[in-house]
Amino acid sequence: MMTPPSRSPILSVKDVTINFDQTRLRDTVQGVSFSVKSGEALGLAGESGCGKSITGLSIMGLTPKPGKVTGRIEFDGENLLESSPKRMRKIRGAGIAMIFQDPSNTLNPVMTIGAQLAEQLRCHRPELSKAQAREICEQALESVGISSPRERLSNYPHEISGGMRQRVAIASAILLSPKLIIADEPTTALDVTIQAQILELIRELKSTLQTAIVLISHDIGVIAQICENMAVMYAGTIVESGMTSKILAAPLHPYTKGLLNAVPSVRSRNRVLESIPGTVPPPSQRFAGCIFQDRCQFAIPKCSEVNPGLLPVDDGRLVACHLVAGAC
Repeated sequence: MMTPPSRSPILSVKDVTINFDQTRLRDTVQGVSFSVKSGEALGLAGESGCGKSITGLSIMGLTPKPGKVTGRIEFDGENLLESSPKRMRKIRGAGIAMIFQDPSNTLNPVMTIGAQLAEQLRCHRPELSKAQAREICEQALESVGISSPRERLSNYPHEISGGMRQRVAIASAILLSPKLIIADEPTTALDVTIQAQILELIRELKSTLQTAIVLISHDIGVIAQICENMAVMYAGTIVESGMTSKILAAPLHPYTKGLLNAVPSVRSRNRVLESIPGTVPPPSQRFAGCIFQDRCQFAIPKCSEVNPGLLPVDDGRLVACHLVAGAC
């Protein structure tokens, strides 16, 4: 029996570094690599300030100035870092879409929902008539579970709830059936009921449209529900990556362990939640060895002298830690 050929990644991020100020001692993002295939989801986890969102923006070609991105970001075989601004405008929305953290800040308050969606649609498909564009926009709203979609097209963003605004943001992301969606904290500030509905929508995108998802979140519980694979970021670097189930079952890096120990569990209601001492270091702080050394309770002298780098372990994971067996 022949083994089916493996699919190539739709997105491949290779050794990406992002620098905003050359006078700083460290880059904001340093040597980040990961990939995701069609119909799969990758989670980027970590505290605020670890470089998750700026990594997502770099994929979209939206890194704020004076940020400089180096490395390779290959989407569908094309290196986006070599693409012209005109080419990137064609890719955004049609090839890659992004769901931002707060739809209140991304939706135009003085345009109706219908006008905003239609403008995006006709920018990529100018041959559509106004009636055709409106019909497609209505179908997009209906596909994300918005009732009375025709009436909602006439609403302004402030006239609908936060949960519905997030659904509109997702409808905007899927409007042109992109191959990749970057979801940056898509359930932030939503109550648990609406959060569950939004996560179910993202799961449906994966299964029905075979959309690749990069889910950025500080909430590992959200990543666990959506993503087959995950990468844990700390201070602009990836410190552990691999299958989500393996990482959650037995985290190897001390930072990953700390994140999981801070997550409440219904199975251990009496467990005291732990915190990671200290804060994420700014790019102005230099490290000779492991970047997590000053917050790690297991640090040894070697940690302050040698940067471990990401090395493979027996179960297929990559871990940046001197203490992990097989990664020394």
